[in-house]
Amino acid sequence: MVQLSEYDKRLLSGAEGKAKRLAMQMMVKAAEAMGAERLVDVSMAHVNSCFYSGKVGLDFAEFLLADGVKVAVPTKTNVGLVDLLHPELRPEKASTEEVQGARRLMKIYEQLGCEVVWTCAPYQHKVRPKLGDQIVGSESNAVAFYNSVIGARTNKYGDFLDICAAITGRVPYAGLHRDECRKGEILFSLAGVPRKLLEQDIFYHVLGIVLGREAGSSVPVIEGLPAATSEDQLKAISAAGAASGAVALFHAVGITPEATSLSDAFHGQQPDRVVEVTPQMLIQARDALTTTAAGSVSAVCLGTPHFSFTEFERLTPLLSGRRVHADLGLYVSTSRYVLAQVREQGWLAQLEQAGVKIVVDTCTYFTPVVNGIKGRVMTNSGKWAYYAPGILDVDVVFGSLEECVESAVSGEVWRDERLWSGDFWGAATCQ
Repeated sequence: MVQLSEYDKRLLSGAEGKAKRLAMQMMVKAAEAMGAERLVDVSMAHVNSCFYSGKVGLDFAEFLLADGVKVAVPTKTNVGLVDLLHPELRPEKASTEEVQGARRLMKIYEQLGCEVVWTCAPYQHKVRPKLGDQIVGSESNAVAFYNSVIGARTNKYGDFLDICAAITGRVPYAGLHRDECRKGEILFSLAGVPRKLLEQDIFYHVLGIVLGREAGSSVPVIEGLPAATSEDQLKAISAAGAASGAVALFHAVGITPEATSLSDAFHGQQPDRVVEVTPQMLIQARDALTTTAAGSVSAVCLGTPHFSFTEFERLTPLLSGRRVHADLGLYVSTSRYVLAQVREQGWLAQLEQAGVKIVVDTCTYFTPVVNGIKGRVMTNSGKWAYYAPGILDVDVVFGSLEECVESAVSGEVWRDERLWSGDFWGAATCQ
């Protein structure tokens, strides 16, 4: 039996309405399924139920709205299906039911009291949870980033359960909310990875793919990342690890807050398994992210998860005085919050003059397909490259940010041959 507080019992009684009663019933059932003895308060939520996946999600939201319910804790929205500022990207006439349903759903979540940020990278906002905070996460990369990089505590809450947790302000005290479940399980050693490779952003996307494949839903511990590893690089690990596996928490020794030492990461115990990350493992994962040979490019997609301020800081000078090829689109997905910062810096005008198409509120690997994304598409995102071929029926070329920009300008896939040599990845030294 789940121990209930007086607050929990009041909601279950229906004293505060049908919607809150149903929300609490769902939290109690989730607690029973997870073996939790009680529920715990949360301080914030990030919900994915605002993303239109079909009429059932809209019907559920309409039920909540009709009962006059509001979220009980500060709640941010994940991406929606449509870009509200640029409706031409997914025109209504092409997919009427989906676009109209998405717009209605996004409006309801605003009426439910959510902070409508429409981003898969809510951790890029100024207000973030703190180490040890109990929260609600839903989007896979955000769950991994919150748990790993910030040290907040959340399980991955699926659609409906996430908004019910936000409405009640309560979640089962189970899984990654508990100290003992955050212990590292598998050690990933980077001793065999060349130092020069650790300086490249694409490595972190590829490492995430390896983590996901090897760890599944276990808690990996990474030993050997540079002390200067950036949040953008940790974001890449979070996204790719959650996409290729089910990694909701990883520890990076000396970098993430719960892994000041190897002993801390494993709670003083020994790892269940040790994985020596080899050049061959990395090259195999890297090459799997590209599904086609080089050739003309139809589109370049950046910003999965959403582009950060520092990523725009890198992108802008790469396009200075240049223009994207007339036959393709260079799409950069980001949040409105980051976009406002980019505009303040004067970078937005420069990027738009170069031919960049900014996407907000959504992502480019969802269907209905964004106008212009077809054929051979290039990306610097391991997550985009992992998901898009199966969702959009496109061919994907994975590469660095610099390679993406050069390809966008030339209209053809451009490779930095040095970056893709086996020697650069350490393969030649391991034969």
